[in-house]
Amino acid sequence: MACMSKIIAVVVAYRPNLEKLHEQFAALLPQVHSIVVVDNSPGAEVLDWAGKWPACQVHCIALGQNMGIAHAQNRGIEWARSMGGSHVLLMDHDSIPAQNMVAQLLRALEAWPHAGAVGPHYTDARRGKNKSPFVRTVGLRRIWLNCFDGGEAVEVDHLIASGCLIPMGVLDHVGAMREDFFIDFVDVEWCLRARHAGYRMYGVCAAHLEHQLGDKPVRFLGREYLSHSPLRHYFHARNAMLLYREPWVPLNWKLVSAWRLLLKMGFHVLVTAPRLRHLEKITRGLLHGLMGRAGGIAER
Repeated sequence: MACMSKIIAVVVAYRPNLEKLHEQFAALLPQVHSIVVVDNSPGAEVLDWAGKWPACQVHCIALGQNMGIAHAQNRGIEWARSMGGSHVLLMDHDSIPAQNMVAQLLRALEAWPHAGAVGPHYTDARRGKNKSPFVRTVGLRRIWLNCFDGGEAVEVDHLIASGCLIPMGVLDHVGAMREDFFIDFVDVEWCLRARHAGYRMYGVCAAHLEHQLGDKPVRFLGREYLSHSPLRHYFHARNAMLLYREPWVPLNWKLVSAWRLLLKMGFHVLVTAPRLRHLEKITRGLLHGLMGRAGGIAER
């Protein structure tokens, strides 16, 4: 870790498995200055658990209710800023970093001066050992970028939030996470906004993260597909439509994303149980997005 860096991990938790969270903290603490865990869960279980760690290493912000991932991230970022953090490492509560992940991310940031954020190559153990590719839109095509452990970085459209390392100065310039999205597309919107401000996003091939994306995969015709609950599909559809309304989002990205959204939502309506519930939530999400209606769970 560079001697002048003060990296603070912002972990957003919602009803976490505390054994898994302990595994994450044990992997993170040797790599960062400190951890702030922002708990969206009701009750004080995470707050009590966090109190068993040294106060100089772990701080807990208990929200008492689910305020959404963006609000929780912003609260954690505010705390990191107040502590003089130079960088923020965003983490979901169930992600496990490799022992050198942060060092590899920081090395990439230093190598690419125009980088607004860098993120790791992640593996979902439920889908085998293959690492998920990075994604970039070129013209009207979405390209999947597979890379190897040679230390190179690839420029991408956006990064998933978990494992994303962002300099505090970039956050000061680009702004906070969009809280009215609540969940889904929060990381996509911020990355596209950062790119519009002149920054670039990079996936770092030598940085590794274990991360579960979505619910249990759906198997269809011998292949596995990413799946979410009907409620998550509401937010996905709604927030995609809200993002398409933004004039600064590149038109080609909107077209490619909209086509893939249509295919994805059609698949889940036809294949994923309960199909009618998926149809209801997706339709409502699309309508609310077209109406410009945002907000949290109460607004769904």
